[in-house]
Amino acid sequence: MASHLFERRSFLKKAGQSLLAVPALSAMGAVAEMPGKHGGKARGWDGSPFAYTPKVTLNVRDYGATGDGKTNDRVALQETIDRCGVFGGGEVVVPAGDYVTGALALRSDVVLRLEKDATLLGTPDFDDYPVTQVRWEGRWIQGHIALIYAIDASRIGIVGSGKIVGNPALGGRPRKETPLRHPALIEFIECRDIRLEDFSTSNHLMWSIHPTNCENIFIKGLTIRSTGGNGDGIDIDSSKHVVIDGCDIATGDDCISLKSGRGAEGYALLRTTEDVLIKNCTFADSIFACIGIGSETSGGIRDVRIEHCKFTRAKTFAIYIKSRPGRGAFIENIVANDLDASDMTGGFLRFNILNSGIRDEFQVPGDEGIPTIRNFRFSNIRVKECPILVEGTGIHPHKPLEGFSLVNVSGTCEKGIYLANVKDAVIRNVSVTGFAGPLLNLSNVTGKGLVGATTIASPPMGEPVPTPSQPYRLH
Repeated sequence: MASHLFERRSFLKKAGQSLLAVPALSAMGAVAEMPGKHGGKARGWDGSPFAYTPKVTLNVRDYGATGDGKTNDRVALQETIDRCGVFGGGEVVVPAGDYVTGALALRSDVVLRLEKDATLLGTPDFDDYPVTQVRWEGRWIQGHIALIYAIDASRIGIVGSGKIVGNPALGGRPRKETPLRHPALIEFIECRDIRLEDFSTSNHLMWSIHPTNCENIFIKGLTIRSTGGNGDGIDIDSSKHVVIDGCDIATGDDCISLKSGRGAEGYALLRTTEDVLIKNCTFADSIFACIGIGSETSGGIRDVRIEHCKFTRAKTFAIYIKSRPGRGAFIENIVANDLDASDMTGGFLRFNILNSGIRDEFQVPGDEGIPTIRNFRFSNIRVKECPILVEGTGIHPHKPLEGFSLVNVSGTCEKGIYLANVKDAVIRNVSVTGFAGPLLNLSNVTGKGLVGATTIASPPMGEPVPTPSQPYRLH
């Protein structure tokens, strides 16, 4: 007997599809236009950071912070933040100096200003980072909170030209013998109106910026470094109305990762990542992808626009859209325009909806668990040092990609376009050179611009996810 949970999922899915004709809320404001069935100009949050006039401006030195690079200044820093909060909000100024600290909690209406040559340095002691419920690879688990964090706060920010540096002793993954998640660098949970501008970060072996279940996030002009380890740059996790503008990100793992939960837990919570604008950024990645969409997609990912960006190095693919059966939900309305991509080990673009990421203990069964994917559009792309232009065969035949376009592409690549299980594809003005074999290699693909394509075999789709003997419940 089908569970009430999955009946509810089916209802929500159908309801969501019926709403596709409604204009989406968008961080792109009046100048943007979302694609496909949404139609029309997007409306909602205009993407501007919240404006604020500080009621008070407090300097951390006045509350005992030394900035000498040796003394643990956490108590003085936190006291200044808390005092600013109870006074009604304002700015907490961190002047030049090296401030050693454990985890700091931002309060509502408080903006932390890091002045030139000011650096916050994380301590190496896990005990300095409180344990709470945190997201790790799409699941809520016990873990250490970040160096700078906020929970259920609004109108918060970090601005200025200073720096935030995580301690390398804190890096790594949870293990059976040490199951607590390691601390991220900056993390916001259930927060609204977040402003991050102009500062730089250095962190290795763990994520740099991780908003989870947040709304209205404005990130501009950051310099993010996490090379030498597998730390992500920015992880947008079950959050909506996001602008990432003019950032320079060089990482080991993904420069930007978009996630929304994993398996039956993420599917039950249904917290979608949506309405994300990434523009004017430069990316370099040395372990995985520059922009990864997934593989934790069980809450759904929709309405993502990537524009005017440069991808200078990608260990796998510049853009990698990924999930697997058992995740459920959807990935839809992914639009990219005006991109330069070079020095890619894998290639420019890959879809893998068949077997990417961890197989969850509690999965969404059957065809309901195969993610619905629709409306991926790529235009005005320039590539070089590109092993393969598009590797798009990792799509399940039971849920084909509905709507894919690749328009106005130039440059050089070693192999062309490989697609399987796609409906309504549009291939136009692809003028790359240097590739071996046919430009178009297709299996079960319909659409326009496909004349002369070579037929290839579809990849194996794997075993279906079985229906559990007992319905999943949050626990």
